[in-house]
Amino acid sequence: MATEPLRCAGALIVDDDGRIFIQRRSPDRRLFPDTWDIVGGHVESGETLEEALYREVQEETGWRVSVVIGLIGEYTYTGNDGIQRVETDYLVRVDGDLARPQLEAGKHTEFRWLTESEIEVLDEHRDVNDGLIRTIAEDGFAALHAIGL
Repeated sequence: MATEPLRCAGALIVDDDGRIFIQRRSPDRRLFPDTWDIVGGHVESGETLEEALYREVQEETGWRVSVVIGLIGEYTYTGNDGIQRVETDYLVRVDGDLARPQLEAGKHTEFRWLTESEIEVLDEHRDVNDGLIRTIAEDGFAALHAIGL
């Protein structure tokens, strides 16, 4: 078992209307199955957080990060697999057709653009991730307000 937490990078992708992109994890996923999630994943060996962020956005959506608006926060959690992770999340803009992400086959089943007034959708299966994704999204919307977006 790992003695140090796994590092992860996450992207709160924002559109021109101030909505945040979320995607549903496949029910077959080991970690947080069938829950809404932001884009992101583990930092690979030799990779920086920023490199992982750019790679994960492209792998999970087909889009390319155009601007890193800012840091949202760092979150420590233990997954339902018993492994501790430290996730660093960023607010980003992307290039590509925002109406047609290329979801990673077998990993995600659907997507949506979330407004702040719809944040309660992240309470679905809240027990699986202990409300982590809602907390991250709330922090993302607060950051958008702070910079006037």
